[in-house]
Amino acid sequence: MEALLEEVQRVGYVNKPVASDVDLIAEINRLKREKNAVILAHYYVDGEIQDLADYIGDSLGLSQQAASTEADMIVFCGVHFMGETAKILSPHKKVVIPDLNAGCSLADSAPADKFAAFKAQYPDHLVLSYINCSAEIKALSDIIVTSSNALKIVESLPRDQKIIFAPDANLGRFVMNKTGRDMVLWDGACIVHIDISLEKLQRLRTENPNAEFIAHPECQEHILSQADYVGSTTALLKYVVDSPNQTFIVGTEAGILHKMRQAVPHKKIIPAPASQNNTCACSECPYMKMNTLEKLYNCLLYEQPEIFVPEDVRVKAEASVIRMLEMSK
Repeated sequence: MEALLEEVQRVGYVNKPVASDVDLIAEINRLKREKNAVILAHYYVDGEIQDLADYIGDSLGLSQQAASTEADMIVFCGVHFMGETAKILSPHKKVVIPDLNAGCSLADSAPADKFAAFKAQYPDHLVLSYINCSAEIKALSDIIVTSSNALKIVESLPRDQKIIFAPDANLGRFVMNKTGRDMVLWDGACIVHIDISLEKLQRLRTENPNAEFIAHPECQEHILSQADYVGSTTALLKYVVDSPNQTFIVGTEAGILHKMRQAVPHKKIIPAPASQNNTCACSECPYMKMNTLEKLYNCLLYEQPEIFVPEDVRVKAEASVIRMLEMSK
C-alpha cells in the first residue's frame, strides 16, 4: 500500500494496467455496490462516465448531492476543486477522484496568497467567490456562488453592500450587467470558455441560420452579446429541452452535448467553435477529459487518489459553502 500511495503522489492517479478481459462498466458497478460508493459526475466529463454516474450535474447540484449523500465513499468525476468541495461538506466520508492532475484553469488563476493580499485592499467588502476555486479561496470567502445562483445571491444582498467577486471576471461582469451592481472583480477566467472564436461562431451561424446560440456566462462579453440565451450548464440543458427550436449552437464545454443529445435526439446540437484547431472543433476541457473509465475503475478498486483538506481550511471554507446552499433554497 505504501508503494501505491507513493506512486499516486508521483503520477497523480493509480497507474495500474487493467486486463483486457475486464468488463469495466460491470466492475465499476460491482465495486460501487460493494463499497457503498456514490459516483458524482460533472456534465463535462466523457459521456461513458456520465452514463455510469449516480448523479450528473453542474457545480450547484453536485455540491447539494455531496452534502446529502449517505454513501460511505464519494467518487468525484470532475476536477480537483469539486472533490475538495465534497470533502469540505462531507469531512467524515472518504472522497476520491480518478486523477489528481485534473485541475482547473479558473481555480489556478487565483493563488491564495495573492488573493488574500487583494482582499486586504477592500476590508469593507463582502467576498463572493465562484465555486470554481480552491479550498483556500473558499476559506477566504464569505459566500460561494455558482453560475446557477450567482444572480439570486447578489440580488438578495443590500444594494449598498460592497462586493468582491472572484475568480471569474466574465461571470462577474455578467452578474454586474444583469443586476446593476458595481463589484470589484478578480481577473480570472476559464480557458475553455474564453477560447470560443467569434469569427468561427459567426460563420457557423451563417451556415445554420435557424440555430439559436446559447452560452455559459463564463464566456467573454463579445461572445455573450451574440447569444440568444445565457445560462448555467443545467439551464442550457433545460433550455434546449424546452425550446421549440430544433437547432442549437452551444457555447460551453462540449461534454454537455452528450446529455442534450440523449434528452432531445431529434434536435441538432452543434458545439460552439474553439479558436484553436483541435480534433472536435469544439471547446473541450483537457482536465475534465483526464477522467477515464480505466482511472475510475482503479480509483474504486484501490480507493485512491484520496482528497484531503486541512481542517482549519475546511471549517472556514464550509461556512461560505453552507451560506450558498442556504441561500439557494
